[in-house]
Amino acid sequence: MKYIKSPLNYTGGKYKILSPIFEIFPEKIGTFVDLFAGGFNVGINVNADKIICNDQITYLIELYEYLAETSTDAIISAIKERIDEFKLTQQNVDGYNALRDRYNESKNIVDFFVLTFYAFNHQIRFNNSQMFNTPFGKERSSYNSSIEKNLIRFCEALKSKKIEFYNKDFLGLDLSELGAGDLVYCDPPYLISTGSYNDGKRGFKDWTPIEEQQLLDLLDRLSTQGVRFALSNVLYHKGMSNDLLIEWSKKYKVYYIDKTYSNCSYQFKDRGTKTVEVVITNFESEGYVQWQQESLF
Repeated sequence: MKYIKSPLNYTGGKYKILSPIFEIFPEKIGTFVDLFAGGFNVGINVNADKIICNDQITYLIELYEYLAETSTDAIISAIKERIDEFKLTQQNVDGYNALRDRYNESKNIVDFFVLTFYAFNHQIRFNNSQMFNTPFGKERSSYNSSIEKNLIRFCEALKSKKIEFYNKDFLGLDLSELGAGDLVYCDPPYLISTGSYNDGKRGFKDWTPIEEQQLLDLLDRLSTQGVRFALSNVLYHKGMSNDLLIEWSKKYKVYYIDKTYSNCSYQFKDRGTKTVEVVITNFESEGYVQWQQESLF
């Protein structure tokens, strides 16, 4: 199966590891909650009766709502009009800067979207005043046929699936109506590998051990409620370990994105150079070879 790729190059995007993630997910899902949607690579590809797309980042949800509510032809036409208006190419830094200035003044969502195509590495970055400040991707970034093809598939999926959009903090979304047939998926900022989009210096909420514990407490409550959850995170990264997460995860199932780590002992000999990415669940996966949690601890 070829997965749908998000049109956004979002930090921490899960497109490249969708296969092992979906091996872990249950086969049947009623309501799927993507609590930290980000680039929405997981949510757009999941098979569920209803999908809830939530993120605290306002411009993400505004963009997804625009793509869902606007005809795909109109979206592509609007993109090409902006490109022509500002004479955007891989060399025209002045055109890019002029569009960036206009977006920061008007906050037009189409202007924002087009900026991401020509930004350095297609990255999204804001300053403390929530002004888009990613530099120009000279000789590297542009809107092209591959991006357009991915965009068309993404828009078609947004329009064909039952998706609800919410712009809430993870603690502010009402999950009280969920039941045993539903699944809450969390891909939060990683405590030991924080990106510029969630470092508390870009006008959006920081991610600290306080938020980490609040999320873990929320997942405990969901489990008590009988609701399934799946949490993406890293246990080790660049010589650091998330001890809070490691200790909490002993109550649940731990699945390794790189399955070769499943037989490693707690004391990784080379953990200083390894990133150990996991999915932690409160249910046992039917599609993934289950490894004993004690192999890590």
